[in-house]
Amino acid sequence: MNRPIRLGISRCLLGDKVRYDGGHKLDPFLTKTLGEYVEYVPVCPEVECGLPIPREAMRLVGDPESPRLLTQKTGIDHTRRMKEWAAKRLDELEGEGLCGFIFKSKSPSSGMERVKVYSDTGNLIGQSVGVFARMFMERFPLLPVEEEGRLHDVHLRENFIDRIFVLRRYRDMLKGGQTLGNLVTFHTRHKLQILAHSPEIYRAMGRLVAKGKEMPKEQLFRSYHEHLMSAMRMKATPPKHRNVLQHIMGYFKNDLLPDEKQELLDLINQYARGIIPLIVPVTLLNHYVMKYEDFYLQDQTYLRPHPVELKLRNHA
Repeated sequence: MNRPIRLGISRCLLGDKVRYDGGHKLDPFLTKTLGEYVEYVPVCPEVECGLPIPREAMRLVGDPESPRLLTQKTGIDHTRRMKEWAAKRLDELEGEGLCGFIFKSKSPSSGMERVKVYSDTGNLIGQSVGVFARMFMERFPLLPVEEEGRLHDVHLRENFIDRIFVLRRYRDMLKGGQTLGNLVTFHTRHKLQILAHSPEIYRAMGRLVAKGKEMPKEQLFRSYHEHLMSAMRMKATPPKHRNVLQHIMGYFKNDLLPDEKQELLDLINQYARGIIPLIVPVTLLNHYVMKYEDFYLQDQTYLRPHPVELKLRNHA
C-alpha cells in the first residue's frame, strides 16, 4: 500500500483553468488531504474533445435518458464530438489502473447525477447524467465514483475512500495469484469491514467462497468482485458499526475486567447515539488488540481501513 492509489478526476478540481469561463474549481481536500495518498489522472472532456478555453457554456437538452450536449446560446450540438472522443479516452483509461473517479458536479459532460436537462425551447424538464460520466460508469460499472460536492458529506466521503482502498487491496491480492487460498485470506481479513457495510452480502460472499472449488476460477473471482463492490457501496451505519464493535469486544470477554468491559460498552453505545465519533471506541479496541496480541484482529482491515491522517472516523 506504499504506492499511491490512482484516481481519475475532473481536471478543474485540481485547480487547472479549463472551465468554460477560463476558471477552475480547486478542491483543497482532494488536492491537499486525499492528494497525499492518491495519484490523479486528470480528465477534462470538453477541452480534450477539442473545445477552446474560454468557450460557450453548454447544457443537456432533450430526452433525460439520452440528452444532447448543446451550447447554450448558439445551440451547436457537440454530442457526437463528445461521444467519439470519450470512446477513445475510455480505452486509454482502461489501461491506467484506476481505482475510482471523482467527477465535477452539475457539469453537462462530467456530472454524475442530477444534471439539469432542458427542452429545445429552454424549459427545465428533468435531470440526467453528464455525457462523459454516463459513458464512464457504463464502461466501468464496478469502479467507485463520486462527485466533489457529495464528498463534502463526511459519510459519503468515508464510504468512497473505504471503497477505493478495498479495491486497491483486492487488486494487490490478485497480483499475488488468483488462487482460492489468496481469496480466502482476503475475505477473512475483510470480514468485519464488509459486515459493517452489508451483513447480507457478506453472507452471500461467504457462501461463494465456500463453493470456490466447485466453480471455474474466472467465474469465482468475477462474482466475488461484484459482490465486494456491491457490499462496499452500502453505507456503514452506526447500528451496523455497533454490531461489529460488540463482536470485536467479544474476543476479550476473558481478558477485560468488569469495569473495562463496561467502559468499552459505554463508549460503543455513546458512538451509536451520536455523542462521540467512531474513532474513540476503535482506538480503545486497537489498544486491547495489541495488548492481548490477538493476531486475528490485528489482521482485520476494519480496525485500520485507511490512513488515520484522513480523519474519516473523527466525526460524531
